[in-house]
Amino acid sequence: MKHAVRPARWLLATAVALAAILLIASCSGQRHPAASNHPDAAPATAAHGGHGESFEPPPVAPLRASERFVNLKLPEPYTPAAPSGGTDEYRCFLIDPGLTGRAFLTGSQFLPQNTDIVHHAIIFRVGPDEAKAAGELDARTPGEGWTCFGDAGVGNGSWVGHWAPGANETLLTQKVGYPMPPGSQLIMQVHYNLLTAEDKPVGSDQSGLRLRLTDGKADLAPLETEQLPAPVELPCTAEESGPLCDREAAVRDVVHRFGDQAGSTVTGLNQLCNDARPPVASATQHCDRKAEEAATVYAVAGHMHLLGRSIKVELNPGTPGAQTLLDIPTYDFDEQAIRPLAKPVTVNAGDTLRVTCTHDAGLRKLLPAMRDLPPRYVVWGEGTSDEMCLGLLVWSPRSQPAG
Repeated sequence: MKHAVRPARWLLATAVALAAILLIASCSGQRHPAASNHPDAAPATAAHGGHGESFEPPPVAPLRASERFVNLKLPEPYTPAAPSGGTDEYRCFLIDPGLTGRAFLTGSQFLPQNTDIVHHAIIFRVGPDEAKAAGELDARTPGEGWTCFGDAGVGNGSWVGHWAPGANETLLTQKVGYPMPPGSQLIMQVHYNLLTAEDKPVGSDQSGLRLRLTDGKADLAPLETEQLPAPVELPCTAEESGPLCDREAAVRDVVHRFGDQAGSTVTGLNQLCNDARPPVASATQHCDRKAEEAATVYAVAGHMHLLGRSIKVELNPGTPGAQTLLDIPTYDFDEQAIRPLAKPVTVNAGDTLRVTCTHDAGLRKLLPAMRDLPPRYVVWGEGTSDEMCLGLLVWSPRSQPAG
């Protein structure tokens, strides 16, 4: 795998954390007072980012020239069941927007129906061949959809939207959009977290999605979502002990819950970001990547889970032309908004992009969703009780910004 931005896409399906970009909907956050008021705690972190709160989307922004809405939802309610004794399931659902002509996706709003269990959602675009393969996978899998830890379950899925707590539909002012060729379909990956299952029945979910599509006549600059992941190597605190405080045991546990790809992600991140040197346990980790091509960045976001403290994305750090694209010194899990840049930023081929995250294992004892779980050495993992470090860029792969 090359040490560059584009090949890193395989490293995340979710993502917040993170999960993921453009065009997010919000889940109102129910903060835990002990965590919020603790002098050392980040002002984030509910028992599970908005669990128990109904979701009411904000007023819809008016349609712009050539745009139309397409409203979709899961064909049938789905009741998640976490495999392998875990508390998380990633489920993928194939959704057909009925595109017979060229279009661009310029906005989207995910509509979580059961906020007790929905953690985040990622929307992937697939072409007709991949859609056919996804349909066949769906048909041979019991129940609605299929389990999809790590990716969408079929090849060549392109990330065109995501939802995570704390943001709504984000509309860019530039003439940009995600290309939606004729016959393309969507895979909606929903992360269900069942940490509340011991307190009450899980229940089913029938979430929906509102797409903002152009008629395809306008010539928009094509958007892409770039993922900038970094390793997580967070040891137990000095006050904690237990079998999972051993790194190897913790990695085995992640693999048990999410499959071999989870272990490959932990190893791959270390190879990508640390040149395969032995991992160093630390609250702060970063990763540098070289851009393979020129691009224009329009918006940024960051994703971690409940132990996140801070996240930063930088362009060419340590050089005279260094720029900070994203700086969240006090991370709040319930405020994961996409942040349009005041002015688009050009990234040149060979430029360095750096993501830096700080996590805090001490927050575990303050969170109802985590304080009764056994302490663990935390690595990158798909579960809410695991962690991620993910920067997200909404960009167009060309050197000049759209008008």
